[in-house]
Amino acid sequence: MDRLDRMQLFVRVVDRRSFSAAAADMGLARSTATEAIKVLEQDVGARLLNRTTRHVTPTLDGDAFYQRCVAILAEVDEAENVFRDAQPRGLLRIDAHPLLTQNFLLPQLNAFLDRYPLLDLQIGQGDRYVDLVREGVDCVIRAGEAADSGLIIRRLATITEVTCASPAYIARHGMPRSPADLEGHRAVGFISSRTGQIMPLEFDVGGRTDYVSLRRG
Repeated sequence: MDRLDRMQLFVRVVDRRSFSAAAADMGLARSTATEAIKVLEQDVGARLLNRTTRHVTPTLDGDAFYQRCVAILAEVDEAENVFRDAQPRGLLRIDAHPLLTQNFLLPQLNAFLDRYPLLDLQIGQGDRYVDLVREGVDCVIRAGEAADSGLIIRRLATITEVTCASPAYIARHGMPRSPADLEGHRAVGFISSRTGQIMPLEFDVGGRTDYVSLRRG
């Protein structure tokens, strides 16, 4: 039993004027309640209760301590309720790729703000590396595999990608039938903000992932 528990027990004893009733209210054995109050009196350095065979009443010191305990326990309850029932409020800063913003964030924006009306939302668009702590950004949405990090990472969705070519390109360079046939072809590359390198194409082949790097188009 910690100090707050002993304070709660003391308040209950004073309110009920009985060790037995207070112990029953808190699901304790009477001997446990008696011992806890002895420990509390030792911690405080004063006798807090007058005990008779029929009645338990606070001493003068006990009455003063009772008033302080009631105020402290009320503040603890208020502090816990503030965080338990509070709605998110304040500025929420998000950084996301423009395509992710357009396809996933903006369509749900009105519903999100209706649900959390006390939030001010600031959305930055880009794909650069963001230092969340240094730049004061709360959340970053990115595509791809996450690097090892001490940050909290959650997968939001899985997006299927396709590799496309124009009819004119196919007419000039031929139609590849497998990832191996892409050797010598050119592509419009996407540079990773994390590595600074052109990201390879990824193909799901028989349950495995093949990576193919092409020249920049």
